[in-house]
Amino acid sequence: MKRLLLKSIVAAAAIAAFGAASAQDIKEHTLKFGLSSPDTHPAAAGMKKFAELVLARSGGKIKTTLFFNSTLGTDQALVSSLKGGTVEMAVMNTGILASEVKDVAIFDFPFLFANEKESDAIVDGPVGKKMHALLEPKGLVGLAYWELGYRQITNGKRPLNKVEDIAGLKLRVIPNPINVAWVKALGANPTPMPFAEVYSGLEQGAIDGQENPISVIAANKFWEVQKNIALTNHQYNPQSVLFSKKVWDTFSPAEKKIIGDAAVEAAVVQRAEARAAVASNLELLKKNGMTVTQFSPAEVGKLREKMKPVIAQFSASVGDATVNEMMAELAKLRK
Repeated sequence: MKRLLLKSIVAAAAIAAFGAASAQDIKEHTLKFGLSSPDTHPAAAGMKKFAELVLARSGGKIKTTLFFNSTLGTDQALVSSLKGGTVEMAVMNTGILASEVKDVAIFDFPFLFANEKESDAIVDGPVGKKMHALLEPKGLVGLAYWELGYRQITNGKRPLNKVEDIAGLKLRVIPNPINVAWVKALGANPTPMPFAEVYSGLEQGAIDGQENPISVIAANKFWEVQKNIALTNHQYNPQSVLFSKKVWDTFSPAEKKIIGDAAVEAAVVQRAEARAAVASNLELLKKNGMTVTQFSPAEVGKLREKMKPVIAQFSASVGDATVNEMMAELAKLRK
């Protein structure tokens, strides 16, 4: 009994000593956390949860100041600031990071994922970890993946019920080669355009439609200039939570653990809130007169077939090894 008591005392003392050492390893910090979008953006919920978790677990020592609406600069400016160590954190679409590491452009591949179960498994698994590991030599530490969600197509011409309905539409796309290519593959006319010009472009008829996640479509009241939305889920937009490697390397293991764990745990909250908002925003679109359509499994199959040449075209530039790894992981999930 005495031996057991002695062991318990020694164990308790060791735990207390570890806790004290950990506490000493946590210094006072204020993290600047930037987002190029407003605080209505789906990532905002994750940022707020992250700040709350880090503050609590650091005993109030690590504070996080949230900056929205490009207060700290555009996505490209934020990447530069992270590299230079003048901003500690940012969250942004992985597509922005393709200019840093070409492999990351794989997340722009069309019709890559069938559902949220697949996209979660990929970004949280070996492929997602590999993408973030490739960013470290560029001065960026990837902590977790949050999400903007799946992109859908709206247009002012007609409801989209089959693949052929997309042909001939002039669709605004994010200005990058993969997006231009997949729209062309469907027989539509891709029109690269800055997002700030999209509403007026739709209103004036310069474009017939556009593609974005439901949250973006609702937030910008596109129902005023578009009457049809097709739930195509043609691209998934993961959002990388990034930390400045220059700053990260100055932090203690205890500080890194608090920050890293908080980013991962905030992902659960952020994704849940983003997905709940999809349902409510879709109801909002319907309420404001939008016709909602969804392709049948057979039509989705036709879409995937049309995308195969696009994926083949960009596999070499992204990297065959990365593409093969992605496809192998997806094949495992679909067994």
